[in-house]
Amino acid sequence: MTNLSRRNALKNLGAIMALPLFMQTKLFSSENAKKGFKLITDGEVITGAHWGMLKLTIKNGKIVKSEPYEKISKIKNPFLELTGDLVYAKDRIKYPYVRKSYLQNPDDPKPELRGRDEWVRVSYEDAINLIAKELKKTRKKYGAEGVFAGSYGWKSSGNVQNSRILLHRFMNMTGGFVGVLGDYSTGASQFIMPHVMGTLEVYEQQTSWPVVLENSKVVVIWGANPIVTLRISWTVNDDLGLKYFEDLKKSGKKIIFIDPVKNETCQFLDAEWIAPNPNTDVAMMLGMMYELYNSKKYDKEFLENYCVGFDKFLPYLLGKNDETPKTPEWAEKISGVSAKTIKELAHTIFDNRTMIMSGWGMQRAHHGEQPHWALATLCAMTGQIGLPGGGFGLSYHYSGGGVPTAKGGVVGGITTGSTNSGGAEWLEVASKYSFPLARISDALLNPGKTIDHNGQKIAYPKKIDFIYWVGGNPIVHHQDTNKFLKAWQLPRTIVVNEIYWTPTARLADIVMPATTSYERDDISMVGDYSNIAIVPMKQAVKPIGESRNDFEIFRDLAEKFGVKDKFDEGKSELEWIESFYEGAYKQVLSMNLIELNGVDMKPFKEFWQENKPVKFLSTMESESYIRHGDFREDPILNPLGTPSGLIEIYSETIEKMHYDDCKAHPMWFEPIEWLGMKNKPAEFHLVSSHPTDRLHSQLNNTSLREHLAIANREPVWINEDDAKAKGIKNGDLVRVFNARGQILAGAFVTKNIKKGVLKLSEGAWYDPLNSSEENTLCKNGSANVLTIDIPTSKLANGNIAHTALANIEKYSGEAPDLTIFKHPDPKA
Repeated sequence: MTNLSRRNALKNLGAIMALPLFMQTKLFSSENAKKGFKLITDGEVITGAHWGMLKLTIKNGKIVKSEPYEKISKIKNPFLELTGDLVYAKDRIKYPYVRKSYLQNPDDPKPELRGRDEWVRVSYEDAINLIAKELKKTRKKYGAEGVFAGSYGWKSSGNVQNSRILLHRFMNMTGGFVGVLGDYSTGASQFIMPHVMGTLEVYEQQTSWPVVLENSKVVVIWGANPIVTLRISWTVNDDLGLKYFEDLKKSGKKIIFIDPVKNETCQFLDAEWIAPNPNTDVAMMLGMMYELYNSKKYDKEFLENYCVGFDKFLPYLLGKNDETPKTPEWAEKISGVSAKTIKELAHTIFDNRTMIMSGWGMQRAHHGEQPHWALATLCAMTGQIGLPGGGFGLSYHYSGGGVPTAKGGVVGGITTGSTNSGGAEWLEVASKYSFPLARISDALLNPGKTIDHNGQKIAYPKKIDFIYWVGGNPIVHHQDTNKFLKAWQLPRTIVVNEIYWTPTARLADIVMPATTSYERDDISMVGDYSNIAIVPMKQAVKPIGESRNDFEIFRDLAEKFGVKDKFDEGKSELEWIESFYEGAYKQVLSMNLIELNGVDMKPFKEFWQENKPVKFLSTMESESYIRHGDFREDPILNPLGTPSGLIEIYSETIEKMHYDDCKAHPMWFEPIEWLGMKNKPAEFHLVSSHPTDRLHSQLNNTSLREHLAIANREPVWINEDDAKAKGIKNGDLVRVFNARGQILAGAFVTKNIKKGVLKLSEGAWYDPLNSSEENTLCKNGSANVLTIDIPTSKLANGNIAHTALANIEKYSGEAPDLTIFKHPDPKA
């Protein structure tokens, strides 16, 4: 426990808050020192990040080495070595800055100059006062609906310094804000799957890997790249997901990989590669379902006892209501996969216990509600849902889905302080004013517009005047960048807490310098699904420049609104960490895990000084877990969360919505752009995959880019035959373009991509050639310059990042210098 009593802590806090802000921070540091916790200037510090537990070597107060705390998988994760790059980046935001025109007159801030205006360095206290003053001004004129703070992104790991939750906490305590529904990752599936399976599916535990390795005869990986995406987790990566894919490779099982790109996972597993045209997965699945029905290889009993609506879906499958039977031959014309292959695949998954591991890319597409609905229907026909090693899983590629869950204490986290909050933290709806995340451009450009969403009508705010964004990079993250930039000019005030001069920070009005997670204390679980450990995220080095913790920034803003005591509850950041740890410690004591399981968990002070993770053990129950196993055993006693309690192949709930772009059963809808369309607006289908060398846009400013860039740009994969036809050679600088925009990239010529397809990973930082010119060239290859910003359908309103056609040509001009990684303030 701490050396300070609760009463003394509150008394000291009261005295502290009477002092200037810059002195408060120093005193909070001394408060921590009084507890016996000192900053290590020479030695090792254990901490955590999205990419795993880290061991940092400190010399003379500086990080000189970063490495894994322990290595479980043999698959190398280069992110674990980049801590020094992140802390000492040349483009660190070291001080508060305000855009010159905004500082001169916040009521006439000339938003069209965002990205081109000069930056003026101001004091921290002046920046806090300015933010508070302008937020109060907006609230007085427009109310809570004038303030947007949805602020979605992959914020830093840690349960106290959760920038998004801290922002929502502050906003809720000072008058409210406009939030968001859903996310970019699973915008379609998280809304359709509750109608089909009664749960999100995408963010839930999978049939355990030990069960898969023991029982599955065939594993199909459909539209995923887990060898890349399992390098990261939403909390702290446990490295176990990659280890299980190593085990899968050694298992000798038949592995089938379905994707237009023969990516790192397919190559690692040496899997059989089936390459459909992008966005045609539903047609393939329908062709497989037709083959199963036509050959009488389907589980009639399962469909009758565990599903509803197959009889209503069947006329569509057989073509009785549209004169188009969904035969393998029909599917071949759409998908580009031969009817023979489609038939063989159908028989393979029926004749063998098969686990289909699906990624999320297929649902980030026009009509993205359909693929996972169709996949559930296909697996229902095989009758394998709920059987050991059978059925489907939508999270094996994400955060270690399928890794058995440990029995132990779970640390809590800071909350939004809102009675409206609930559900998964990353999907938390903390505001009564919310709209789908992927519709932010539409909301800014069309104030007051009413849209359909999942059976409801949602009205956009009439005026968003003030945006506060933390923990994300929307200029890069959102689709159709040029459209987004027009929308971004409409609010009067944009405030960003940021570590680096990202494209979003450069297009803000007020920029607050945030610390990295290595310059502050925090705590986290390890493993999103496994909860295998608690890791202390102990401060490793002093903050760079005048950067502040997000907790400090929002606590100081809360003081300007008279709610500081409500915001921090009289506790310092370390005291919050201690309270969360002690809560988990009590759980461990109550379960007697120290004696029964040998868990080495000690009171907080010992834990923090020792600076080692507390590890837990998985249970026999978690290792034998079968997703939907209880439902399979007894659908009456263990119903699904659907209206019928069964798998809804046909949804009467959706039928009553009367949407023209999402009917009552899974269907093939032609995307707005795809390779099979007539009068194509461009030649190639562009797939904007998750990057191998980043976490979305994070890490784009590290040394890893130097090794992976081609022609000093983001690589674009192109089939060798397509490249030859275009006169493009490996390493060439190329222009990729369509009606929405244009980018420069470096050509990677390969046979490991389907003809007619380009792969350009999302997340490269937007770097405009001429920011005053409309649809200017992005010099760094940001994929969302080329993507489409329309909803998946009226049901989910997700993004359609993987639905886009583009052209490619060898670039003939002089290669422009990149400027996005240079500090915009030459005096800094």
